[in-house]
Amino acid sequence: MILVTGCAGFIGSNFVHTWLSRHDETVVNLDKLTYAGNLDNLAAFKQDARHVFVRGDIADRALVAQLLEQYQPRAVLNFAAESHVDRSIHGPGEFIETNVTGTFNLLESVRAYWSDLSAQHKQAFRFLHVSTDEVYGTLGATDPAFTEDHPFAPNSPYAASKASSDHLVRAWHHTYGLPVLTTNCSNNYGPYHFPEKLIPLIISNALAGRPLPIYGDGQQVRDWLFVEDHCLAIETVLEAGRPGETYNVGGWNEMTNLEVVNTICARLNTLRPREDGKSYADQITFVKDRPGHDRRYAIDARKIERELGWKPQNTFETGIEKTVQWYLDHPQWVANVTSGAYRLWVDQQYGQS
Repeated sequence: MILVTGCAGFIGSNFVHTWLSRHDETVVNLDKLTYAGNLDNLAAFKQDARHVFVRGDIADRALVAQLLEQYQPRAVLNFAAESHVDRSIHGPGEFIETNVTGTFNLLESVRAYWSDLSAQHKQAFRFLHVSTDEVYGTLGATDPAFTEDHPFAPNSPYAASKASSDHLVRAWHHTYGLPVLTTNCSNNYGPYHFPEKLIPLIISNALAGRPLPIYGDGQQVRDWLFVEDHCLAIETVLEAGRPGETYNVGGWNEMTNLEVVNTICARLNTLRPREDGKSYADQITFVKDRPGHDRRYAIDARKIERELGWKPQNTFETGIEKTVQWYLDHPQWVANVTSGAYRLWVDQQYGQS
């Protein structure tokens, strides 16, 4: 039995899909169902006894304590987070509440549970915290990629909140002995991705005939990681990682935002041509850059490969092919998540559509 938090969101729901395709071990899923939480992501498990969904907040200590006592998990995996940089700029308070205060409360609940375990179960228990490369700040064009020893230098409220949570996790290990593991990943993409992030936003807008917004000059560089590869990395760290250690998880796919958008347009030109025969790239629109926009992220993932034997199975080309095809095959999912409050927020940020 494992307890996972935030698994109605993008990476968390993909983790549930990947985990239950490979294991019979039950997943207890605690999710607050904020804007990015979507039970449609988990529809495949409605009748699956191996998946138990509980709506609730990681900051609710009484609820978390009840779940820990009831299910006696051998591990807790924390995916729960506010994760969109633009939202953190316009409303940082929620990011502090969830990513900092929420993580603190979750750690305290888990610590109390762990402290009461038998010596054998205490030694086997793990708390795995899922984080981001944005805690490291930005890189120059020729700087070496982020290693696990790179100093933290967060530049957005989102990144600062995640860096704070990483520090809390580290402190609970060194102060209290809680057997923690931390992963810091590069930019994920793939199925079930909420369409405010670059890749699903571009696919959704392209198919709807809307502008494809690119911040600034589009030359910001990111390392792209297919979400299924990330989920397999998390599983690897959970089973074989050394308590107290951090593992960077990257896809070895550095690309500019403009290159990513042009790649998506090229795939759509082949898989779903425009009726007028023109390229989707004609819809590209450059918009004002966002404040504090980091220029480059790049993950050095050699430690996890050297120590645990994990490396990504997908190139960007294979991953983006799967991703574009998934969105073409699931128009109703896209329609459901791009309605209501989400649509209003996008309109406010990128102009009326």
